[in-house]
Amino acid sequence: MKKLVTISREYGSGGRIIGKILAEKLKVPFYDKEIIDLAVEQSGYSREIIEGAELKAKSSFAYSLASALSFNEGATGSALSVNDKLFLAQFQVIKEIGDTGTGVIVGRCADYVLREMPGVTNIFIYAEHEDRVKRAVEKYGDDPAKVRDIISTYDKARQNYYNYHTGQKWGEFKNYNLAINSSYISEEEAANLIVSYVENRRYYDEKRND
Repeated sequence: MKKLVTISREYGSGGRIIGKILAEKLKVPFYDKEIIDLAVEQSGYSREIIEGAELKAKSSFAYSLASALSFNEGATGSALSVNDKLFLAQFQVIKEIGDTGTGVIVGRCADYVLREMPGVTNIFIYAEHEDRVKRAVEKYGDDPAKVRDIISTYDKARQNYYNYHTGQKWGEFKNYNLAINSSYISEEEAANLIVSYVENRRYYDEKRND
């Protein structure tokens, strides 16, 4: 059994909370903001710049335009936008985590980054909109007057960030092993469900095509 799990999630679905509980149950490291800390150490970028990279993708056109504007590091260097450099900084950290073979990684296109690594379990957490609103207010501390706009902003940013960097569609079922609607199950039960899936799933070798 390979205890390496990625979790993608809608804002307010409880994906991070479920991931934290899951890591405790599997007895493996949990990575969310920790990826930012490691990327800061390795890249030299400030925490604020890396932390805000995903949220800046709230406008698909603006983010794509900014990513298209590259700068040259010299004759021997590569021309990369700041957006691409920030993504690659986190990409490298996630690859290194994947090489350890254990961990629960939340967000940051981890399912795509580790797509060629056998045995990774990719999860998508979503929920009914009103339940997301309630959780965001009660557990995240969001302003009730602004929470719907916050949810919309984060969902758009995550979608645009993922779609741009992976060429895949955020939330599309074929990118994940298991999708869970957290409106109909507790966070603890959701974590238990994922543990059961990880323990009982079949692992195919790389040559098999289904």
